[in-house]
Amino acid sequence: MQSLDALAREAVALANNQPVGVAAGAGAVDEVARQMQICNACRYCETFCAVFPAMTRRLAFGAGEAHYLANLCHNCGACLHACQYAPPHEFAVNVPRAMAQVRRETYTEYAWPRAFGALYRRNGVTVAVATAGGLALFLVLALAMRGTLWHAPLAGNFYAVFPHNLMAGMFGAAFAFAVLALGVGAARFWRGQSPGAVTGPAAAEAARNALALTYLDGGHGDGCNEQDDAFTLARRRFHHFTFYGFMLCFAATCVATVYHYVLGQPAPYPVTSLPVLLGTLGGIGLLVGPAGLLWLNLRRHPLHGDPRQRPMDRAFIVLLFGTSLTGLALLALRDTGAMALLLAVHLGTVMALFLTLPYGKFAHAVYRGAALLKYQVERRQPNRLQLGGD
Repeated sequence: MQSLDALAREAVALANNQPVGVAAGAGAVDEVARQMQICNACRYCETFCAVFPAMTRRLAFGAGEAHYLANLCHNCGACLHACQYAPPHEFAVNVPRAMAQVRRETYTEYAWPRAFGALYRRNGVTVAVATAGGLALFLVLALAMRGTLWHAPLAGNFYAVFPHNLMAGMFGAAFAFAVLALGVGAARFWRGQSPGAVTGPAAAEAARNALALTYLDGGHGDGCNEQDDAFTLARRRFHHFTFYGFMLCFAATCVATVYHYVLGQPAPYPVTSLPVLLGTLGGIGLLVGPAGLLWLNLRRHPLHGDPRQRPMDRAFIVLLFGTSLTGLALLALRDTGAMALLLAVHLGTVMALFLTLPYGKFAHAVYRGAALLKYQVERRQPNRLQLGGD
């Protein structure tokens, strides 16, 4: 009977039609295919997350399969620390990095318009900061030209600085563009997957996995690995602060819209009102979560993920943190003469966040959600290979 090493070598040869040891020169999709062939021969990590049961349903890994598995991966690092073929072994199996490199291609390949995705991928932090700063500066200069940059207290009435219809039009257009761009990207991704019919139970389970970040528990509930072999739930918790902080801020905007258009109660609202309470809680979440994620990102081991993706990751974190920080500062000082200046800076930051949503790290939520849905649809279908997994 052949040893596991021998089986893995044969798998690599069959997958790539070349000798083992091509990891450094392979393309991102080819490298995922090479590593998945080795993992299919090993199966040690089969219970870690959804990637490995999905892997067992396949013998070949083309571009569609690679993008699916890459977006199913949560980059927690548990499989890297458990793998006997990880570097410095000659097989050089590093699933988190290989998957991250394909996800980087996903963001660009499925982006709409595609040229925008390529620009943001290369210049993440620069584009984010320049966009936010440029928009904020434009609004500040517009106020300065009108002579309203410094003013007497306006009782927190933002519409005395920028008319309601102007703000609604600007941000409505930016939000609509982000939704359209993300929707087109998700549709392109989904068409390449051929997942089968979506059922209610599959959609419900996928939603639960996404909202609970099920696969950031390392497969055993103790969490994933950051710098060393110690398990930690830090990334999961900071992700939750970030995601639910964002959703609370979005809920605050929705409630304020109902107040304005349905109940006929325009802003400003009291500190104890529902829109302000939701926005404050969301803002705190968007301070704690992004700060924690940036701290982890700066400390993370180079083998975890793709270092080339860090500018994109950090740009999104910086914009989220900046949006929250400027929003809370505006709330705290809205009854002062600095309100117009703070409003301009906040609006510029929020606009930059909206315009870059489809081309940064936020896109991973859309593609990961689609991958989780495909996984739940697929696992309810017969496994024709009968090689294990769900």
